Amino acid sequence: MNITRKQTDALNAVVTVAIEKSDYADKVEKVLNNYRKTANIPGFRKGHVPAGMIKKQYGSAVKFDEINKLLQDSLGKYLADEKVEYLGNPLPVEKNAFDENADDYTFDFELGLVPEINIDLKPKKGLVRYEITVDDAQVDAQIERIGKQFGKLIAKGEVLDQDDLEITGSFFNEEKNIDAQATFTLNELSKKSRKSFIGKKIGDQWQLKTKDLFSDAHSLMHYLKVSHDEAHHLDVEVTFTLEEINVREAAEFNQELFDKLFPAGEVTSEEQLREKIRENITVQYGSQADQHFLNEVTDYLVDNTKFDLPVAFLKKWLRTAGEKELSEEEADKEFESSEKGLRYQLIEGKILSDNNLNPTYDELMAYAHTNIKNQLLQYGMPTDDEQYVEGIVKRVLQNREEVQRLNQQLVFQKLLDFYKENAHINLKKVTFDEFVKAAFPHEEA
Repeated sequence: MNITRKQTDALNAVVTVAIEKSDYADKVEKVLNNYRKTANIPGFRKGHVPAGMIKKQYGSAVKFDEINKLLQDSLGKYLADEKVEYLGNPLPVEKNAFDENADDYTFDFELGLVPEINIDLKPKKGLVRYEITVDDAQVDAQIERIGKQFGKLIAKGEVLDQDDLEITGSFFNEEKNIDAQATFTLNELSKKSRKSFIGKKIGDQWQLKTKDLFSDAHSLMHYLKVSHDEAHHLDVEVTFTLEEINVREAAEFNQELFDKLFPAGEVTSEEQLREKIRENITVQYGSQADQHFLNEVTDYLVDNTKFDLPVAFLKKWLRTAGEKELSEEEADKEFESSEKGLRYQLIEGKILSDNNLNPTYDELMAYAHTNIKNQLLQYGMPTDDEQYVEGIVKRVLQNREEVQRLNQQLVFQKLLDFYKENAHINLKKVTFDEFVKAAFPHEEA
């Protein structure tokens, strides 16, 4: 057998595999002998079928299968041994039909090659990375939410003009098939509809207009159980029946509450609670800022790392890569929609390879171990039994989907750390509101 490669240009090559009779003859003979031992042909005892009959009946098919296996194995080994970096899969060059009477064969395969990629992480202006600060007002707001969440409900007989008053009742409209019970605060109502609630008592029933019923039209989705489109256009009357009126008395911040929020004894004062809340918000904001930074780097790299692709090859490959063969027009559209993702995959692969960032098995094990411990802590379960933790880790790593998920998370973290250390960064300290406005301007609009 002889395998050669001819570079047609910088991004395309043709690999030729020449197979001689001596490469496959013994394998074909072995398979045919096994067929002879097991073949069940009328008129002959099992194992006594003439070899010529077996060869005549099965020879061509066996020869084709063995040559195809040899071809695939040898081509794959050659590409791996030669460290050929290629895109998609090798595409066979169409020739005449398989000649079952020939002894020697040659097969040609087209290759789309990975381009040379030069990466620059040092733009003059610097890549924007936000650091979100946590102020006292945010901690105060979280303390207030905790107090209400763990507080107790006190029933009232009449709707008072009080923002946090909780109202429970049922909305009904037969024509629109609305029949939904909901609990909401007085503050969620629009100013106009809020007035109609003041002074109402349990058991009262009255008509309400759905248009501008709540300050946010999306609330209709949750409370009246209508679709997103309906919520924006719904303009009917509903009958509302008032069933409950409650106010929440804030919980007392004592050791009992601290132990509900954190492992027993970890927090022993409101001052420590505030510090824990600040830390948690900082971590939460940090994750959002990190994701935004990684998106910024990704977009920058795709837009500014210029290299050519073997476009004709890739479109040809896309036509036959799926379960259903695509037309040329469909392949063009598929390439257009996937080109950006492909470019980033190549860039990311280059960064991971050049900087030895691909996760090792030991790193994946350690990462999974940390993840499992964090999850156990969240559910208040002990983490000091290493044998128990290791058992969970092993089970997790036997699940292919879980391994892929953990590997992706680890790659994300490694790339993030690498970009933070090696990219030219323009660090901006902002409040969370400033971050939202700067990072997602279209949402503010």
